[in-house]
Amino acid sequence: MTVVPIDPERCARPADDWAGLICAVAERRDREAFARLFAHFAPRIKRHLMLGGSPEAQAEELAQETLAAVWRKAALFDPARAAASTWIFTIARHLRVDLLRRHQGDERLDEAFDFDGLEADEPAAEERLHATRLNERLRGALAQLPPEQQRVLRLSYFDDESHAHIAAELGIPLGTVKSRMRLAVSQLRRLLER
Repeated sequence: MTVVPIDPERCARPADDWAGLICAVAERRDREAFARLFAHFAPRIKRHLMLGGSPEAQAEELAQETLAAVWRKAALFDPARAAASTWIFTIARHLRVDLLRRHQGDERLDEAFDFDGLEADEPAAEERLHATRLNERLRGALAQLPPEQQRVLRLSYFDDESHAHIAAELGIPLGTVKSRMRLAVSQLRRLLER
């Protein structure tokens, strides 16, 4: 059974949430988040620059400069204005244009960079529709649970609290928390399998 979160803003971010990783770099200088961004985007930037006519060594250097700029400028990223990939590839484009202008002195450069060929950050429409339907089913199933079971599920899955913390917060024994969790998950499974 897959549990679909009710409130995505309060839940852990998916593994491929590039915007979240950029925010982690901006807020905490998170090296692990940056390493994931680098591993994902550096080869893609290099490939796109090479397809746009850059020699391999130049594309490699520009890809590294792009990700270095992402590290330095992460605080400037606004997920409301652009997708993470668009923002990163725009940095790459600007760096390439600057390099070409320095070396060729041509102010009219508008290189062949295919933004339409970039993969979207968000899931496909069918995936979003499927997730929405699962979310609705889960909400309906949760509403059918007793309030005490709903509460432990919300605290555990949506607030990411430990069982011990839930027991302390609710003033009930740890064994009771675990029993309620087992019963709630079992009941949810039955309700969702209908």
